[in-house]
Amino acid sequence: MSTLTRQTHEASPQAAGRAAARPFWNPYLAGVLLGVVLLATYLVAGRGLGATAGFAGLATWLASMVSPANFGSSIVHAKYWNDGAPLLNWTLFLLLGALIGAAISGWQARRFHFTIERGPHISDGQRLALAFTGGFIAAWGAKIAKGCTSGQALTGGSLLNVGSLVFMLAVFAAAYGLAWFVRKEWM
Repeated sequence: MSTLTRQTHEASPQAAGRAAARPFWNPYLAGVLLGVVLLATYLVAGRGLGATAGFAGLATWLASMVSPANFGSSIVHAKYWNDGAPLLNWTLFLLLGALIGAAISGWQARRFHFTIERGPHISDGQRLALAFTGGFIAAWGAKIAKGCTSGQALTGGSLLNVGSLVFMLAVFAAAYGLAWFVRKEWM
């Protein structure tokens, strides 16, 4: 059995003994609900959504455990120290809630299963290496841009921040430009 046939056969819910997945939500309804969540975040927390500070709080905690002497002199980590409790940063709880919410949503929609999605011309190891590399580049870019895509697109976009709008145009332009070069990996 070829790789493509095997992959298609294994991905079939009936082949795996699972019930068929439920349809995806209407994207317009999901967008409106995301806007309501963003508005509620402004009302409750006084700021918009974004994940970068949650990761920075986690990095601050790890840095304080590994090198307490050098940690104290770091101005980068000082702003995330949170009076000695970097893990109490609310955006870290936002990240945990997003992870748990995504797991519950996938489970309820009958889409929760562990798999490595890839095209027929790439191995699992190559896919994981590329995903890790892409994630690292995205994290590095988020730090340079002073915000992740959720912070830039949702929060900055809702405030009509010119830098955020330019950032998102650049993200879409880069994605469309790169898609032609990597499409063979997925077809």
